Amino acid sequence: METPSAAAAACCCPRRPLQPPSRLLLLLSLLLSALCLRPGLGLYTVNTVYGDAIILPCHLEVPNDLRFGKWKYEMANKASEFIAFRSATKKTVQYDDVLEYKDRLNLSENYTLSISNARISDEKRFVCMLVTEDNVFEQPTVVKVFKQPSQPEIISRATFLETEQLKTLGECISQDGYPKGNLTWFKNGVVLQPTEEAVINEQTKVNQTTGLYTVISSLEYKPTKDDTNAQFTCSVTYFGPTGQETIRSESVAFDIHYPTEKVKIQVLTERNTIKEGDNITLKCSGNGNPPPQEFFFYIPGEPDPIRSSSLYVLTDVRRNATGEYRCSLTDESLMDSTIITVHYLDLSLTPSGEVIKQIGEALPVSCTISSSRNATVFWMKDNTRMRASPSFSSLQYQDAGNYICETTLQEVEGLKKRQILTLIVEGKPQIKMTKRTSTDGSYKMIACHVEGFPKPAVQWTSSGGVINKTEETKYVNGKFISKIKIAPEENVTLTCIAENQLERTVTSLNVSAISIPESDEPEEKSDDNRENVNDQAKLIVGIVVGLLLAALIAGVAYWLYMKKSKDVNGESQKEAAQNIQTLPRQESYFFMSASKHVDKDLGNIEENKKLEENNHKSEA
Repeated sequence: METPSAAAAACCCPRRPLQPPSRLLLLLSLLLSALCLRPGLGLYTVNTVYGDAIILPCHLEVPNDLRFGKWKYEMANKASEFIAFRSATKKTVQYDDVLEYKDRLNLSENYTLSISNARISDEKRFVCMLVTEDNVFEQPTVVKVFKQPSQPEIISRATFLETEQLKTLGECISQDGYPKGNLTWFKNGVVLQPTEEAVINEQTKVNQTTGLYTVISSLEYKPTKDDTNAQFTCSVTYFGPTGQETIRSESVAFDIHYPTEKVKIQVLTERNTIKEGDNITLKCSGNGNPPPQEFFFYIPGEPDPIRSSSLYVLTDVRRNATGEYRCSLTDESLMDSTIITVHYLDLSLTPSGEVIKQIGEALPVSCTISSSRNATVFWMKDNTRMRASPSFSSLQYQDAGNYICETTLQEVEGLKKRQILTLIVEGKPQIKMTKRTSTDGSYKMIACHVEGFPKPAVQWTSSGGVINKTEETKYVNGKFISKIKIAPEENVTLTCIAENQLERTVTSLNVSAISIPESDEPEEKSDDNRENVNDQAKLIVGIVVGLLLAALIAGVAYWLYMKKSKDVNGESQKEAAQNIQTLPRQESYFFMSASKHVDKDLGNIEENKKLEENNHKSEA
């Protein structure tokens, strides 16, 4: 808002009480104030955006004896026009019949005037008048309306521009702004000043209905070759409620025509290097615009140049395609060349494919390469990378698998070769039988350890016939275990039969009957014969130590008894004697129980000795 100016302060409007008060003097005062104030002397300024509401505060202190308030507007060379009235006593509001402001006004209780839908024609000086019985107070406010113009757009653009020729590039247009904006042309972000190579003409149009401005600027331009891909823009600079602002158009590039001065040959491939089997696309281009459409291509091994468009394709190239390639304009005035290298890689694996060998045999393996660059070789077995190349002096089942020899040229993307060796190691079935008793002694687990490839089929038999209820572990590296559970009531002989395409192997094992334990307490059995013997030895040592401790406790108790017997009566002596008689009976029961365990464990030792003898017989 503006502060009161000296000119406004010096205005002839009455600012002091009228003497004496009268209606005639009041009317004269209103008339005098209407004539006194002129546009341009407003004390306050309200900036409004086109189409928004105009808010005009009264900026006067409301006197206590106020009768009414009024608003009017003033324009140069025209009489003042009253537009709104509010009575302070009757609390009523009236709006004058002014066509321009019909249904657009609202006067609040604090005498703030609102005008909806601001227009360019609202740029006037509005005056707030507060009238008392003997005085009139006025305060003018100047309204400024602003309208942001549309974003500039380059229209009527040229299809192309030619070097050394002045031609209309296009027109920059910005519409419906207020006040009038200014247009500026830019090339690559730099302002274009009017010169012989850049001629600028501007025109302005006013909408008679809205009062808004449309600005148009045309540019004639003489380009150079350096203007290829140059970005042309234009901007409009205008004043808004907060000051000067700028809007820039979208950038536009123009096709610049100029003659060819140089020819270039390029190799278009998906990768930076070329390998055998690739397709090669040669591109020949001239730096003129529009570019030349036909060229001569010179291919190694071809006696004459080949006339073609800008692209020439060679398919499925071989290593002999390495050499110098050239292209030129059809008049051979300009020419360019390039060197192409076709990379190759050969690999030979011996032996390869499927190879069947017997266990224990030797197998030499070699992998040789030939390439255009140094190659890297590595081996994989069953999708796992190996640290070194395979070497087989004595084949084992775990040596079987898929071996891959792979080589790559690190400098050439996608150039790699591989060959596969599928090694099969065969062997006749080998059998070893073992047995163990369960922890609770209720059954025996008999295991038949089988080796061989192809995987042998296993069958169990006994004196009672074929046994079908078996369990098998996973077949890994030519080995697996077939198991059965039995609880024989008497000694039996079990036979394990393993057979594959190479041979049939049979082994038998004698198994003793399950002995029913005399105690309800479970006996502990180990999973291995050697561990079983060790556990039995530990048990015997424990029993002996326990008996010694029991004897020591009995001796101490008897000594204490003899000492106390001297100080107690006959009845106490009898009771003590009964306690001592009870102690040997407990010791006797503990010794008998421990003896039973020893007998059972010694029985297991004898059974394991028989198992070892049977295994020796089977192997023999």
